[in-house]
Amino acid sequence: MRRIKRAVEADKEEILALYRTRLYGPADWNEYYPNEETIEFDLSRDALFVMKNDAGELIATISIDEDEEVDSLTVWDENIAPAGELARLCVREDMQNQGIAKEMMRYAFDALKEQGKKGVHILVRKGHAGAIACYTALGFQQVGECSLFEKEFICMEREL
Repeated sequence: MRRIKRAVEADKEEILALYRTRLYGPADWNEYYPNEETIEFDLSRDALFVMKNDAGELIATISIDEDEEVDSLTVWDENIAPAGELARLCVREDMQNQGIAKEMMRYAFDALKEQGKKGVHILVRKGHAGAIACYTALGFQQVGECSLFEKEFICMEREL
């Protein structure tokens, strides 16, 4: 049995360890991002969610992000505003291809709806075919591209 819950301070080390297992992969994370400050920022806003198994082991994470640069991109559909941004979806490697990413996304959709959001957007690293396929299967549309943080992204969004 797996459970999703809001992350707490005690989860911080395990979350960072999970993030570190995904360095230099298709999302192009590195030793500087995501880091402890990223986790602390998410925790301070109650915006980080974790999935754990019955043994209490961390399986996955997702964050509801706040980033003015991302929110101010002109590609987003004003008809589904206000919208939230999802970020840092991370699934333990041995647990991938089991629908966990989709389960985490659906949980985050519900959290955004509770906040009164009408839409959701996400930035996906160009070339991250697995993430693009997952998000497309969840109803996301590619609405543009952008360069932020010295990286190239595909901008995807959907109505909630």
